[in-house]
Amino acid sequence: MAEISLQPATLSVRSMREADLDEVLHIERLAYDHPWSRGIFTDCLRVGYQCRVYEQEGELIGYSVHSVAVGEAHLLNLCVKPSRQSRGFGRRLLRTVMAEAKRQGADTLFLEVRLSNRAAQALYESEGFNEVGRRFDYYPAGKGREDAIVYACSLKAIDTGGTA
Repeated sequence: MAEISLQPATLSVRSMREADLDEVLHIERLAYDHPWSRGIFTDCLRVGYQCRVYEQEGELIGYSVHSVAVGEAHLLNLCVKPSRQSRGFGRRLLRTVMAEAKRQGADTLFLEVRLSNRAAQALYESEGFNEVGRRFDYYPAGKGREDAIVYACSLKAIDTGGTA
C-alpha cells in the first residue's frame, strides 16, 4: 500500500488484518452509537472487500471498507479515531479510498450517511459528492430508525496517485 505524506508525520495505509480487529472495534465503539460488530468486519475481510487501516507513527488512527464491482464502488465504512478527528484525517482517508476505487476500475463511488451527521455531509459535499437519494429508516437510532442520505461522486477526475 502507499504512504501518504502529511505534516509533520507520515500516514501509512495497509490492508486490514484479523489481528487489527480488536483495535478497529475499539475505535468503532468510541465513534458510533451503533457500531459494526466483529462479525461484520470479519465478513468484509472474508469476501474480499477493500479493508484498510491507517496508521500514524505506529498508532492506528482510522480505517475504511469499500467494495468495487461492475464499475461502481461503495464506501461502507470510513472512521477516524475520535481523538484524531477534525484534523483532516477523514478527508485524507476519503481521498485515498477514491483513488484506490478508481484504480480498481470504478467510475463512481457511492455511500450512505446518517441524516443527522452534518460533519460527514459537509466533508463529502466538499469532495464532490452529490445527494442522489434517500434510504428511509436505514440506520438504527436511539429511538427507532434514522434515514440515510445516499451520495455519489464521479471518479473520472480523481488523481490515482494514492496520496491525499
